[in-house]
Amino acid sequence: MVKSSRVKFQRKVKLAKHGRRTKWAPFWVVVKKYGKSKKVHPSYMTRLKRNWRRTKIRQKPFTDRKRQFGN
Repeated sequence: MVKSSRVKFQRKVKLAKHGRRTKWAPFWVVVKKYGKSKKVHPSYMTRLKRNWRRTKIRQKPFTDRKRQFGN
């Protein structure tokens, strides 16, 4: 019983991490790296870009286990 809840939690953590990978780098990182005079788009510095159409996470969908006679 404990193991199944931990597995679900780990899956949620993994989905949350991959959800954050869709964002660009913050604007202040561009200023920090290139300086004030250089105009660079934040997407240029984002190392790993993920889109729900292009790249999949390979996570199985959530399924409930079958219940037996009121258990």
